[in-house]
Amino acid sequence: MASAVTKFRVVVVEDDPDVAFFMKTVLEKRADAVAFAVTDPAVALETIAEVDPDLVITDIEMPGISGLDLLKELRNRYPGMPVVVMTAHVSVDYAVSALRAQADEFLTKPVASAELVEIVNRLAAESRVKRAAQRRQVVLAIGAHPDDVEIGVGGILAAHRDAGNDVVILTLSRGARGGDADDRQHESLASAELLGARLFLEDLEDTHISAADPTVSIIERVVAEVQPDIVYTHSSHDRHQDHRAVHAATNVATRSVRTVCCYQSPSATIDFRPTRFVPIDGFTETKLRLLDCFRSQTELRAYLEPDFVLATARYWSRFGGGKSCEPLEVMRDTADISVPASSIQTDARIRRTA
Repeated sequence: MASAVTKFRVVVVEDDPDVAFFMKTVLEKRADAVAFAVTDPAVALETIAEVDPDLVITDIEMPGISGLDLLKELRNRYPGMPVVVMTAHVSVDYAVSALRAQADEFLTKPVASAELVEIVNRLAAESRVKRAAQRRQVVLAIGAHPDDVEIGVGGILAAHRDAGNDVVILTLSRGARGGDADDRQHESLASAELLGARLFLEDLEDTHISAADPTVSIIERVVAEVQPDIVYTHSSHDRHQDHRAVHAATNVATRSVRTVCCYQSPSATIDFRPTRFVPIDGFTETKLRLLDCFRSQTELRAYLEPDFVLATARYWSRFGGGKSCEPLEVMRDTADISVPASSIQTDARIRRTA
């Protein structure tokens, strides 16, 4: 028997207490559901808001508000919520009105228990799948130094934010070997603020980041706190020792994360071989603005020049779609086992190669 936490939540709006009790009993004994019987239609919307059900069943003829009026209001407030309407009066007019109001099912009383159970289990299960697919994702981007993640996945992160996802950046050092640590800290904060991301800025020694502890422990701590659905990090195919170390530490520290992908750094080797190419059309300007936050580096690094950044994205589009892409190597993507599409696809239209 499933626990109460995983049972489907169903609100039954029925002004006849006997019918409401009957339906509640059937659903709780024969369907995998917890049912909430509402016999006062005036409080139906309030109850639905509190319960956040997977499914609503409502009678048509009720005092104060009809089932069809309730259905229309639910469609305005909760467009994806399944709604079943029922009536004791069998008529074509009722059925047509219900269907026009976008009811998912139309039942006539007395409702057969087997039919009720089948409809509830089917529609509630479909509702759960849709809600899970639409759930706001948490994205964690891990870099060894300030500006690493903006260079590698700045466009992808902007696409995630545009899709309503939470973006977290973990930068493991303050980049003291590449410039003034205080300047680079302020630049990192400015970039995170521009993106709307949460920033974890650590202070490991630049050029001496370990592939073991304390790096692994830091990443594990952040992963435990933010519970990411997707992680982006450095590739192992990289000339910079810090990048390779962060890659190895991330591989250990993100064991519980279903999707982990690696981005390209300017120091990536020819062995960097991406298999996913994310179109970032519409987000290239945001990426350039993110990189422009790192003024201490843009004046020194040719690879941060806008034309170089845009040309790189344009090149990768030959393997993906659109006019600009960011490439990814896939370390792990067990999300494909349980859902039809990659967990990233909903936000950035991933393209794959064979």
